[in-house]
Amino acid sequence: MARIVLRAVRDGDLPLFFAWMSDPEAMRVAAFTADDPTDRVTFDARWARIRGGSRVVMRTVVADGTAVGHVGEYGDLGDRQVTYWIGREHWGRGLATAALRAFLDETPTRPLHARAARDNHGSRRVLEKCGFVVTGADRGFARARGEEIDEVLATLRA
Repeated sequence: MARIVLRAVRDGDLPLFFAWMSDPEAMRVAAFTADDPTDRVTFDARWARIRGGSRVVMRTVVADGTAVGHVGEYGDLGDRQVTYWIGREHWGRGLATAALRAFLDETPTRPLHARAARDNHGSRRVLEKCGFVVTGADRGFARARGEEIDEVLATLRA
């Protein structure tokens, strides 16, 4: 298993994040994506807000010295959500689970909530392995698929 380290997001990470988050297959699996994942100007503006604000905590996931994704939390107090993204070329190695576990060790926020497309079995498994329990269901518009889809809501309690 790769050694996972979480670190602050750096300027040099953003081109990787943009490439990963505009990968058509990764977008289809994640389902809930940016309005226009090819719009680099909007992407950069969003990440400037993320990095400059105090309500979003985001870390770059580094595996054996290589940036492989990001993990973090956002939202209002009492409704904090986790988010994570691992570049598709790094899927299947347990990195999302390791990254989320490392992040959970670093943040005291509880409860923490998560959402995943019902058919995103990989992400649902990551949440389960990290102690999240399914607490509900919802439907939402999945931009990457151009339609409403079923979602799973999960919570990690103290």
